[in-house]
Amino acid sequence: MSRVLVKCGGAAASLGVQELTGQLTAAGHEVCVVHGAGPQISEEMRRRGLEVQFVEGRRVTSDASLDIVREALMAVNESLCTSLGDRAVGLMGDAIGLKARRLPELGLVGNALPSRPAAVLDALAAGSIPVVAPLAEGPLNVNADEAAVALAAGLAADRILFLTDVPGVLVNGKIVDTLVADDVDQMLANGVFEGGIVPKLRAAVNAARLGIAAGIGETAVVVDGPVIAADTASDEADQP
Repeated sequence: MSRVLVKCGGAAASLGVQELTGQLTAAGHEVCVVHGAGPQISEEMRRRGLEVQFVEGRRVTSDASLDIVREALMAVNESLCTSLGDRAVGLMGDAIGLKARRLPELGLVGNALPSRPAAVLDALAAGSIPVVAPLAEGPLNVNADEAAVALAAGLAADRILFLTDVPGVLVNGKIVDTLVADDVDQMLANGVFEGGIVPKLRAAVNAARLGIAAGIGETAVVVDGPVIAADTASDEADQP
């Protein structure tokens, strides 16, 4: 039996999650889910006349916008738990002890740190599926992709799977099977990727280097493998 962390975004909170978690649990794996709520947060911020601003994949978060972040995360968490059924256990990260180092230049935002919350371990031990919203103690808003890797590291997960609304990572207009961490670093430095795929790639690279098998859709991100030359790449995904 292995331990698998599944990360899904707010835009794809129910796309494929129910099927994937069902397959994983049927195969005997422990599964923990971390989700975002990026589109919902941005929409509500705009509705209330608040500026939507990101810096390197992290949402600049004020007191007012943090309230919106919490409301949106709670709504997505409830919806996702409903779709997953009775085995799902909804958890707010700040309530269960998710850790983060504050980044004061971004407001109420943190850099997620490895965490091993007892509530998650208890849920897994009971055969349940913990569904975690990425707020850290403070409370601090944390990027959901980074939170997923930090939680995977703290839980000593074997795999982390990032679900998006596309099948995998596009390189030169095609979905690739494998990306090497060093190549991803270079492509990111060269501006090959943009949008929501950037924090996912960074998170997957971090996971791979921590010894956690990482995948974005059908694309595996590994420490060693074949080199891929890239001209252009793109993907659309949500930000927490």
